[in-house]
Amino acid sequence: MVMANKTSTKASAKFNSEMFADVAVLQRKWQAAVRPGEKLPHYEDVMLGSLGRLADHIVLLRKVDGALRVSHTGRYVQSWLNDERWDITLDALPPDCATALTEAAANAHENCRPYLASAHCVRDGVVRTYDVLALPTRSRWGGGTLVGVYVNERNTQYNLLDTIFSATDEGVLSLAAIRDARGEAADFQIVHLNQGAARLLMQPATDLLWQRLSAGGNPLAAPDVISGLRGFVGGGRRGQFEIDSGDRCLRLGVTAFGDMLSLTVTDVTALKRREVSFRLLFENNPMPMWVFDADTMAFLSVNDAAVQHYGYTREQFLGMTLRQIWPEDEWAVHSAALRDIGDVYQSSRDWRHIKADGSEIHVLTFGRRVPFEGRDGYLVAIVDITERRAAEARIAHMAHHDGLTNLPNRDFYQERLSEALERSHSGNRRVAVMGIDLDLFKNVNDSFGHPMGDRLLKQVAERLRAEVRDDNIAARLGGDEFAIVLAADVSPNEASAFAERLIDVLSAPYDIDGLEVVVGASIGIALSPGDGATSEELMRNADMALYRAKSEGGGVHRFFEAEMDQQAQKRRDMERDLRAAFSNGEFELHYQPLVDIAADRISGFESLLRWRHPQKGMVSPAEFIPVAEDIGLIVALGEWVLREACTEAMKWPADVKIAVNLSPVQFRSRNLVQAVISALAHSGLPARRLELEITESVFLAETEANLAILHQLRELGVSISMDDFGTGYSSLSYLRSFPFDKIKIDRSFVKDLARRSDCLAIVRAISGLGRSLKITTTAEGVETVDQLDWLRAEGCNEVQGFLFSAARPAAEIEALLTGFAARASKAA
Repeated sequence: MVMANKTSTKASAKFNSEMFADVAVLQRKWQAAVRPGEKLPHYEDVMLGSLGRLADHIVLLRKVDGALRVSHTGRYVQSWLNDERWDITLDALPPDCATALTEAAANAHENCRPYLASAHCVRDGVVRTYDVLALPTRSRWGGGTLVGVYVNERNTQYNLLDTIFSATDEGVLSLAAIRDARGEAADFQIVHLNQGAARLLMQPATDLLWQRLSAGGNPLAAPDVISGLRGFVGGGRRGQFEIDSGDRCLRLGVTAFGDMLSLTVTDVTALKRREVSFRLLFENNPMPMWVFDADTMAFLSVNDAAVQHYGYTREQFLGMTLRQIWPEDEWAVHSAALRDIGDVYQSSRDWRHIKADGSEIHVLTFGRRVPFEGRDGYLVAIVDITERRAAEARIAHMAHHDGLTNLPNRDFYQERLSEALERSHSGNRRVAVMGIDLDLFKNVNDSFGHPMGDRLLKQVAERLRAEVRDDNIAARLGGDEFAIVLAADVSPNEASAFAERLIDVLSAPYDIDGLEVVVGASIGIALSPGDGATSEELMRNADMALYRAKSEGGGVHRFFEAEMDQQAQKRRDMERDLRAAFSNGEFELHYQPLVDIAADRISGFESLLRWRHPQKGMVSPAEFIPVAEDIGLIVALGEWVLREACTEAMKWPADVKIAVNLSPVQFRSRNLVQAVISALAHSGLPARRLELEITESVFLAETEANLAILHQLRELGVSISMDDFGTGYSSLSYLRSFPFDKIKIDRSFVKDLARRSDCLAIVRAISGLGRSLKITTTAEGVETVDQLDWLRAEGCNEVQGFLFSAARPAAEIEALLTGFAARASKAA
């Protein structure tokens, strides 16, 4: 035990040392990031980069409409808050955590300096102390002040009730009777004691433990004391007597359990000191506490916390019994629990108590038998778990409901559908399942952002609730996908009429913050038992019908038909073959050259993924990439492409770059930076030779997080290129948000360059924009010399297309480089 305690002490010291080092590191990093003439450093310079494990301890706060909101939390902070949600106000967090974050963030924001605060959180009677360091920053892409807050525990937790008893002046010890040859209790051995007992007996605890009383050296060794203790053995009774140990009078409280005696030792000459200790540990304790009479159940004393928490005055409390704070329906179980109570009590369940205003709270109780003013009493500590129970109820509701719309979720929907099907079997009735998808919803998200999309989904849910009544149920399955069960016996005509009415209702304009938004709806319908007898079959077939409705342009409803299953089978075959292709090594990379117009040389290659199917031959990326994204294969596939492309590029001349396309799904995986670092390390390729191409769809979701990832990649030395520039909604705003190294002019503008003046104007504008911002411009899809001449005249820096070469396998790259160099040399 001694060794374990030493180890624990060293571990604790190391933990606290690391924590203080973390605070110092973050403060130094903040100070180093402040630029001359500026009060605050950039958020990216402080909170991004190689934070390592510290990132788990960071919560990012942003002030929106005057209120602090949580924008991002690390895993440690999520555990501290017991909440994994982002984009919520501090009001939604536990009050103790919210208070600490508010204090730290407000001071840091006001003083424009890091601010270190302490948070004391009580959980089930245990007090934990946390250090909270707030670091105010500003963002390069606007949005006001961002406050990054570091949270870590000091490892100084303690149990309030145990602290009271370990710190009390009373001594507590246990004795085991030692019987002689006649079977009579002749002596006692000390088997347990606290420090209070050691002090009162005036010997070290290590000397007293396991010592026989007859060995002498302490007040319990007196023959009359041993004789008095023998009288308790075997009787199962309790009592007390006093012994005179010279200048002190000790009172012994004895309780017998067979051959075991539990003793409390009290120095009654130190009563005043005990009263001070009690006042400090009881009256000023932040937990509600009281002492009640073990026989009458009357309150003997209550602390200030109990008075404040329950709302009764002290005088009211002291005129009441425990029964008066119990609800009548729990009187019997409360009384039974008290009858079975021992010296130490801890709730085996939660109880209900009645406050002065008549409201009920849920509590846990912890008690210990204590002598109080000459009476046998119980000291009780109360932990109010009302909020916890309410939270558990909310969690139970959330387990069956969608957090955004409060509609039933997929699990609850399937449960209710199964119940409806069971009822329908007995009456030979039909059940209709409808899959609903919003038309044009992606445009709302892309144009106005996800917050606007979320508000739209809430209004859609309200309209569904108004239309779906009785035993029917409407649910949100995810994204903009909803579903309905019509549990009553419905005919195809009735289901069709309901679907038409629902499409009209959902297609009516929505007023969101004064902006009129219009979307449509598509519906797929499956009817039992013809379209399926189980919930899984009906939902799957309704999805197929929905897919047909969407493929026909949307705004319509379609019933399930058998041939739809054949199309679904083709999709399933594609998914199966894709998974096998990855493990069987059927993917390969081809490379298309990027040509520097001014230098007339190959400046790099764009890597393009190809799938060589063993039976079907080459499969178009347009066919398999969306499926790979849907089934979650694209992240692993993207990491393979990165590593393979970097490895191949190491075989090329040192001035030739490699460009790799990134899927938006890779950004959502949040493992992109590590994948790039791994690919560079594995291949040995310098970061300056790697160019990552992204499309603007990366910016359409979680913009802040994705920008942060792009900045981390830039810090590695990697170049960032925007692909298909000019084809989206707001590309120019992205150039303000992030300083790209290259923008690629989409092939749709290059194709008609010589025939359409508008294409020429767009190319001229993009090239001029690139020159002004010192960004390289690359034109895609160059197929003719005429197109090349136009692009050269407009100042385009780089081109790629069939005019120079289609994408080639890796084995042909050396010959391509050699041939191009020879051509350029001959031209010179």
